[in-house]
Amino acid sequence: MTLTGLFVPLVTPFTTTGELASEALERLAHEALDAGAAGLVALGTTGEPATLTGDERRRVIDISATVCQERGVPLIAGTGSNSTAASTQELAALDPRISAALVVVPYYTRPSEDGVVEHFRRLAAASPVPLLVYNIPYRTGRTLGADTLRRLAALPGIAGFKHAVGGMDAATMAFLCNCPDDVAVLCGDDLYAPPMLALGASGAILAGANVAPSGYVELVAAWRDGSVDRARRLGNLLTPLSEAMFAEPNPVVVKGVLAAQGRIPSPAVRLPLLPATDAAVAAALDALDGSDIAPAGAVAGAVDFRR
Repeated sequence: MTLTGLFVPLVTPFTTTGELASEALERLAHEALDAGAAGLVALGTTGEPATLTGDERRRVIDISATVCQERGVPLIAGTGSNSTAASTQELAALDPRISAALVVVPYYTRPSEDGVVEHFRRLAAASPVPLLVYNIPYRTGRTLGADTLRRLAALPGIAGFKHAVGGMDAATMAFLCNCPDDVAVLCGDDLYAPPMLALGASGAILAGANVAPSGYVELVAAWRDGSVDRARRLGNLLTPLSEAMFAEPNPVVVKGVLAAQGRIPSPAVRLPLLPATDAAVAAALDALDGSDIAPAGAVAGAVDFRR
């Protein structure tokens, strides 16, 4: 299974009283797909799964899976922890409509790189769906070298990676230069999506695409089509927006913008996150306006990226 294109990691919208806003979530899912996204991600970091109840997580999956099934696109679901045994149990209980599981590198315990490989070997052997390795060392505390990334890519059942290392380091460049063609590398850092796509990443999972999916869809398509001038222009347009969306911890600014646009009922997040400051939301809205990229659901003023 090869995953290409833009996958939108949906936020989990809440009502003004702090409950799951189911209708808003369904609407966001359709808006992302209407804009051309290749699929969706549910319960990624952007969806705040750590502070959802079990019932809420199941409801998020059900809504997202129903939309993806209706639209004929894949759903990637976030799962896994720093326990191999518990992660195996979670994978066994996945909704059968899920196409692939996004599984984080074990965090906090900081296993050796050999331990990380064995963790994913066990999970991939037991999983009912292909796995995406979520490599995000600034959250896990465990960096992975290029050789380890290649070992993981060679495991049966590993479909690819969400690669979010906070920059373009030597391991990333070495891995992309020698990544097997049948393994997807999806950029997970909005700011570094343009250079990763230029080096051959097959797509992206980008939080900012909740706000302006069409722009990020076009960015991925331009690099994959070889339209270098258009890809560079889009990357330059999107860079200020990407910076603004992560001025405060993800997904607080994204939710602040969505609420300001009236696309979700409130900007609420759950502790220990705090809502975005007014200044951060205003800066992100200014960056969106300055990008000439239409937000999801907009028609008037949309940019023609084919020019």
